[in-house]
Amino acid sequence: MQMRTLGQTGEQVSVVGLGGFHLAKRATEAESIRMIRTAVDGGITFLDNSWDYHQGESERRMGAALRDGYRQRAFLMTKLDGQTKQAAAEQLEQSLRRLQTDCIDLVQMHEIIRPQDPERIFAEGGAIEALIEAKQAGKLRYIGFTGHKSPAIHELMLQRPFAWDTVQMPLNCLDHHFDSFERRVLPLLNQRGIGGLAMKPLAGGRLLETGTVTAGECLRYALSLPVSVVITGCETEAQVQQALQAGREHTPLTGDSMAELRRRTAPAAAGGAFESYKTTEEHDGTKRNPRWLTTAVA
Repeated sequence: MQMRTLGQTGEQVSVVGLGGFHLAKRATEAESIRMIRTAVDGGITFLDNSWDYHQGESERRMGAALRDGYRQRAFLMTKLDGQTKQAAAEQLEQSLRRLQTDCIDLVQMHEIIRPQDPERIFAEGGAIEALIEAKQAGKLRYIGFTGHKSPAIHELMLQRPFAWDTVQMPLNCLDHHFDSFERRVLPLLNQRGIGGLAMKPLAGGRLLETGTVTAGECLRYALSLPVSVVITGCETEAQVQQALQAGREHTPLTGDSMAELRRRTAPAAAGGAFESYKTTEEHDGTKRNPRWLTTAVA
C-alpha cells in the first residue's frame, strides 16, 4: 500500500482511506467487521467514520472490528455534527465509547455546509472549544473539518485563525467543472500544508451513471491530485479489494490524461446535475436533523 504524509502532522497514512458510511448501509455486522479487517490487513490504515452514520452503527461496528490489535494498526478518524461546545463534547464521548478507544487520531467538524456554520463553531461556547480541550486531555490528536456543499464555505472556515490539520471535501472529475473544490480549496490547503482529504471520488456513484468513466479511472483521478488521502466507500468485499488495488498500483495520471478525463465528463458536470450533494439538500443530514447541531442524541 502506498503511503503519504498527512499535511504537516508527520503522520504516514495510506493513500486510500476506507469510508465509514457505506460499511453499515447494506452489510451485516459480521460482513462490516470482515471488510474493515480485510482493508487493514491489506494495508489501508486511514479509517473514516462519523458520529451520525446510521445512528452510530458505523462507529459501533468499526469499534468491534478494531479489537484484537487492529486499533494499533489504524489511523482512526471520526466526525462530529455538534456546533456548540456541549454538543460536540457529548458527541465525542459517545464516539469514543462506540469506537472502543481512549483517543481518536483525527476528529473533524462535520457538514460545514451553511455560511453561518463557521461563526457558530468559533463563537464563545462553540464546538472548537470542546475539540481544543479534548486534544489537551489526550482524547484526540488532530483537528479538521469537512463539507460537501460549496468551496465558498470552506474558504470561510480557512479564514479563521486556526491551525487546521486536515480538510475534507468532494474531489472528482465532475467537481473540476462546477463550483470546484479542486480549483478553489485544494490550492489553499497545499499552500498552508494542511492535509487534503478527498471524498466522493465517484461522486457518490453518480459518475458511473454518466457512462464516461470507470471506477478505476475515478479513483486514479482523485489519487493523482495533491491530496493526502482519497476516502472511498465500500459496501462489499469486492469493493474493498478494488480500493486496495488502487492504493497499491497507483501511478499518477499525466497532465494530458487528467485533461482527457475532464473533457469526457464536462457535459455531465454542467449545472451540478450529478453532484446533488452540492445542489440539493438530499445529502444534508444536519438539515434534516437540526437538533444534532446543538444537542447530542444517544
